[in-house]
Amino acid sequence: MAWVYLFIAGIMEVVWAIALKFSEGFTRPLPVVVVIVAGLLSFLFLSLAVRELPIGSAYAIWVGIGAVGVALLGIVWFREPADFWRLFFIGLIVAGVIGLRLVTKNGH
Repeated sequence: MAWVYLFIAGIMEVVWAIALKFSEGFTRPLPVVVVIVAGLLSFLFLSLAVRELPIGSAYAIWVGIGAVGVALLGIVWFREPADFWRLFFIGLIVAGVIGLRLVTKNGH
C-alpha cells in the first residue's frame, strides 16, 4: 500500500499546486479551500507512505510526481512552452522517478 499512498500524495501535490494558480493570490475562496485540503491530503498520504518506504526515495518521488504533473498541466492548461529542452528535462525527472521506484524496496 505504501506505493499507492505515495502515488496519491503525488497527485494531491499536483492538485494543490494547480489550485494555487487558480486561487489568484488567495483571492478566490473555492480554489483556496482546494489548496488547503489537497495540501493536507498530500502530506497525510506521504506520511503514510514513509512508514514503509525510505524517506529520501519517497520524498524525491513525491516531488517528481508533483513537478512533472504540474509542468505538464501548465503546458496543457496554461499554454506554457513545450519546447524540446523543457520536455527533455521533464523526461529526465520521469526517468529519475522510475529509477528510484525500481531500486527502492519497502523498508530499505
